[in-house]
Amino acid sequence: METAMIAKINDTLNNLFNNQSASGIAVFLAVLIAMIWANSPFQDVYQNFIHTEISIGIDQFSISESLLLWVNDGLMAIFFLQVGLELKREIIGGKLSSFRKAILPIGAAVGGMLVPALIYLIFNLNSPTEHGWGIPMATDIAFAIGVLSLLGNRVPAGLKVFLVALAIVDDLGAVIVIAVFYTAGISYMDLLHGILFVMVLIIANSVGVRKAWFYALVGIGGVWLAFFFSGVHPTIAGILTAFTIPGKVKIKEVDYLKNLQKLHLKFLESKAIKGNFISEEQLGILEEIKQKSDDAETPLQKIEHHLAPVVGFFILPIFALVNTGIHIHGDIVEILSHPVSLGITFGLLVGKFTGILGASWLLVKLKLAELQQGISWTHISGVAMIAGIGFTMSLFVTELAFQNEEYTFIAKLTILFASVLAGVIGVSILRQSRKVAIIKKQKVIN
Repeated sequence: METAMIAKINDTLNNLFNNQSASGIAVFLAVLIAMIWANSPFQDVYQNFIHTEISIGIDQFSISESLLLWVNDGLMAIFFLQVGLELKREIIGGKLSSFRKAILPIGAAVGGMLVPALIYLIFNLNSPTEHGWGIPMATDIAFAIGVLSLLGNRVPAGLKVFLVALAIVDDLGAVIVIAVFYTAGISYMDLLHGILFVMVLIIANSVGVRKAWFYALVGIGGVWLAFFFSGVHPTIAGILTAFTIPGKVKIKEVDYLKNLQKLHLKFLESKAIKGNFISEEQLGILEEIKQKSDDAETPLQKIEHHLAPVVGFFILPIFALVNTGIHIHGDIVEILSHPVSLGITFGLLVGKFTGILGASWLLVKLKLAELQQGISWTHISGVAMIAGIGFTMSLFVTELAFQNEEYTFIAKLTILFASVLAGVIGVSILRQSRKVAIIKKQKVIN
């Protein structure tokens, strides 16, 4: 009975850690804690906490940064590693593996990035705040999928596929924007070192190196460190490392099953010994089974699977905790009418919606793409609005875009406000589409 209970707890925890909507709840709780903490009598403790100096290294070879920078420059590189793995998997054999599959979410993502940036510039062009145009371009994949998951089977399964593909392409776009437009003072020698380490990983992949520790060691100790010192934002190292990790199995499924059957029979025929231990022969067989099982997996999927709960339940909540502790002060109406606030609000709510919906409609109209069965334009409208949840990526770009603390404060507060509004309106649109579908169905029956 005790064993069954432990197994049940393990299953529950596994389901929880693999649930993206649960990850969204964890991030939401982190935001709540940060906001309460930053607006409590202990706000100084919060500021001291996020600016705590942390040194990592040996003797003279050490890096000393605040907790805030370690999270934004270090932990977020792991987040982008996961994004890169997801993107590579989708390109190899998923939602982006063919032109027909990829064109709609790619086109929608591009529209959903360009229009918000243009809207932001309308309010901020030729001003000290125009550099923040990248803030409303991004979609928070964890929150967006989490909000969509709240509707369960009341929305078509294909709609989640569309949103996931769109958000992944959106994240790649954000990475390119960060690399090109939010990088200053480049050390080309360090950048060259980073590229050389990437080449080492590419060669390792081509000659059949499949050990995760090797890619982690070179990725962190080589690529990440080189990019960190180069001036190019080190999160780019996560994406580049991800694309070098093998995405093919070493042994085909049919051959794996044949080998497994042989080893199973061999294990049964081997001579057992008494007691709690197994024989050397049995141990050797089990090790061989482990090796064959390892060969039947792709390192890419294996690493992605293990990273998912770490990113969802540790990295993103920590990121939210140290970045959203906004001490609210001043006139709220004045803050929300500031050009930065207007650019972000209209960018996320109007720009994302019109960009995604408009690009999707144009691609379908030109017959370059088509909507999946069961998905209506109302569904696309709802997802286009939910994509206005910028949160993680928008907060991330804010830290890179502004040095002025007041602009950063306005931007972060607006991102929270606009993201909540986008989620509420998006869910309302999708709920309405459900009601319309039910009414139409009843009319057909009658």
